[in-house]
Amino acid sequence: MKSLPRLVAAVLLGGWLLLAQAAGPVIVAFGDSITEGAGTQAGSGAVRFPDRLAERLRAQQGAGAASQVLNAGISGNRLLADGVGPKGIDRFANDALARPGVTHVLILIGINDIGFSMPEGAPGPIRGQPDAKQITDGLRLLIDQARARGVKVLLGTLLPFEGASYWDKEKEARRDAVNRWIRNRRDVAAVVDFDAALRSPSEPRRLSPAYDSGDHLHPGNAGHAAMADAIDLRALRR
Repeated sequence: MKSLPRLVAAVLLGGWLLLAQAAGPVIVAFGDSITEGAGTQAGSGAVRFPDRLAERLRAQQGAGAASQVLNAGISGNRLLADGVGPKGIDRFANDALARPGVTHVLILIGINDIGFSMPEGAPGPIRGQPDAKQITDGLRLLIDQARARGVKVLLGTLLPFEGASYWDKEKEARRDAVNRWIRNRRDVAAVVDFDAALRSPSEPRRLSPAYDSGDHLHPGNAGHAAMADAIDLRALRR
């Protein structure tokens, strides 16, 4: 299905509604606290990777470019379970696909489904242990929904998190299985290998110290810069 013309501005003039069409892509970064920007510190210029991506696009396209990068990250959000905000598979249509003029979605979600899992019957809203297939089935659902709307998908691998408060070897095995599935996708516009871009060369289950905010889960400013640089801008052409 071809996407409808993207209308991003409206002005009421003399009783007529004038609509302006964007010249560049409209990208929604969809995810959890990493996308939202937890771990970054305010500084000069853009800090979070969606904002730095927008800077890269402007630099490539020129000052008059109409490209937009919208941040739909929610700290603590999970793909398959409610908790901090509605689960990703429920909010994706509204928070990503319903954005005016959207052409691309960059999906990076699932690490909290792995990290926050607790034994069945545990008290509180966080319970259950989704396996890798359940997570990848959820990601496949997002991909299918986007493609049905004519929206291109960039799919990010899950970042290393050994040393984080909720890491263990079993969870690492699930992350590895999800990332293998992501890297083998041929039904998306691009796979963005955030894992490869940010992991430590000597300890690949950990974030590189240069990119770690200090909690071993969230990238700091340099990590977000590396994430933005890992995105192939050619995949964001209309």
